[in-house]
Amino acid sequence: MGGAQEDSGPGPAGTPPGGADFEIRVRGRIGEAFRSAFGEMTVVLRPAETVLVGAGLDQAALYGILDRIQALGLELLEVRRLPAADAGA
Repeated sequence: MGGAQEDSGPGPAGTPPGGADFEIRVRGRIGEAFRSAFGEMTVVLRPAETVLVGAGLDQAALYGILDRIQALGLELLEVRRLPAADAGA
């Protein structure tokens, strides 16, 4: 009569319970004013795009960042979950 539920698997949409690292690419090089809107992210400027890297993001944080991208009128190119880093090496 087991009513217990396991909570060891990934969260909604495959996001691990503790969060995951994500890389988000937007078209163009965003200026300093826009970069400040993503203070929790590492911002990498490339010639034709800006790459935002976030560590340990859960689903709510990821959706919040995507909402900011839309609100600022930025063109989203790609969202990619980065492979988990191995702790034992």
